[in-house]
Amino acid sequence: MIMDYLRILLEASFGFAALFVLAKVLGKSQITQLTPFDFISAIILGELVGNALYDPEVGVWQIAFAVLVWGVLMYVTEILTEKVKATRGFLEGQPSIVIHKGKLIREELKKNKLDINQLQHLLRSKDVFSLREVEYAVLETDGSISVLRKSMDQTPTRGDLNLTPQATPLPMAFISDGEVLWDNLKEAGFDKHWLFTQLQQQEITDYKEVLYAEYKEGEDLYVLPY
Repeated sequence: MIMDYLRILLEASFGFAALFVLAKVLGKSQITQLTPFDFISAIILGELVGNALYDPEVGVWQIAFAVLVWGVLMYVTEILTEKVKATRGFLEGQPSIVIHKGKLIREELKKNKLDINQLQHLLRSKDVFSLREVEYAVLETDGSISVLRKSMDQTPTRGDLNLTPQATPLPMAFISDGEVLWDNLKEAGFDKHWLFTQLQQQEITDYKEVLYAEYKEGEDLYVLPY
């Protein structure tokens, strides 16, 4: 019995390490950027390792071989789509224009198994609540949608209003979950004394009392206590 638990521990640890290394080799990708092929590949890879853990006849080397073979296949696929342009449409799919010059392209909706309610849901995720506002809408290969509003419905820019351009500073977190992010503080050109002074001005004596603190150039330190 103990040997069975030790075997599962060993194989689970090895499977975890193998999947971790494989993920690093294949590169980073957000969940929302996964194509259907990527999603299915990830599920199958997890199944290969998961099923092997509870099969006493499958050892570490068999798990390693399965992960290696699947990893090589995925890596070759990535190289093909990167180097050979002709394979991208077949392996990754192609974006579909579902709204063209304000007109709904029903053929593309049918082709992508997308009904009008699903399209409206995707548009609302882009803060578009009326089809009349859309000039172009492109269904991406990962299932998300990109939208270009009609000119009359676009948010005006500073250039449109003839306003003087201004720099857009990047907000930086200085405290998160009661811990000071010293690297961010140093990068912004501040030190411990400056931070504690800012906290004292807001009647906070200990940074551990702060859930989140954010700094933006030209503004006061934004602090959220616990």
